[in-house]
Formats: sequence, C-alpha cells, structure tokens
Amino acid sequence: MPLRSEAEPTAAGHDLRRVLGGERGTVTAEFAVVLPGVLLVLALCLGAVNVVAQQLTLGSLAASGARMLARGDDPAAMQARLVAAAPGVTVARSSDGGFVCVALERHARFGPLGAGALELSAHGCALAADPLPVAAGSVGAAGAGP
Repeated sequence: MPLRSEAEPTAAGHDLRRVLGGERGTVTAEFAVVLPGVLLVLALCLGAVNVVAQQLTLGSLAASGARMLARGDDPAAMQARLVAAAPGVTVARSSDGGFVCVALERHARFGPLGAGALELSAHGCALAADPLPVAAGSVGAAGAGP
C-alpha cells in the first residue's frame, strides 16, 4: 500500500478545506452586522427601565408633597424640595374636601442626552390634619390612657 504524501488531501480533507476556505470570515461579518441592532435594542430597554424609574420617583414625590401639605408645612418649602428632588417638575396643589392633593408633571429624560417626548405625571393626596382639642382626662395624642 503506497503512502500518501502531505500534498495529497483525502476526500474528506479536500471537502473540509473547500468549506473552510469559502466560509472564512463570515462569522465576523455576521457579528458586525448584528451587533449594532443588538446594542440598539439594549439601549432602548435600558431607556424604558429608566423612564419607569422616573415615573415611580414622581409618584413617590407627589405622595410626599401631599403629606407635607397635609401636616401643615409651608407650601413654598414643599415646592422647593420637590423641584430639588426632580428638576424640571411642575407642581400643582389642590384640595378636595378634607384631602390635600399634589399633582406633578415632568418631561421624561430618555437616553444619555435626556431626549424624549414623553410627559410623566403623578398625583398624590393626603388627609389634611385638623388639630383636635384634647379635653382633660381623654386619651392623648400618643395613645396613652389615664
């Protein structure tokens, strides 16, 4: 049986070289085409999570502002705290019966440049605190009995 030289490929080796030789670099090209799309989808997902976090923060701030007004804090101080916590927020106050309400609006900051046309809003209400006179012999504010 004659020995084959290194220059003579087998049938399987010949097919393998033809497949690898014609397909060389295609994975890199496909990766280069797909990568920008994947990065765009990732950026949009992260931006959406950021907008949801802004909405949750706005809702928490509206409830906090309503509680501040309900316990009798200065409205100007409440507005200053809200604007400091969420720059660009618009504050509107209202009262509905025994409730004090605060409505907040703000443009969503979407992406690294803060671009976006989404308008976020939140509304919070709290029961206004009425000072109740404490009669002699009644239960005090701390709940301690006689």
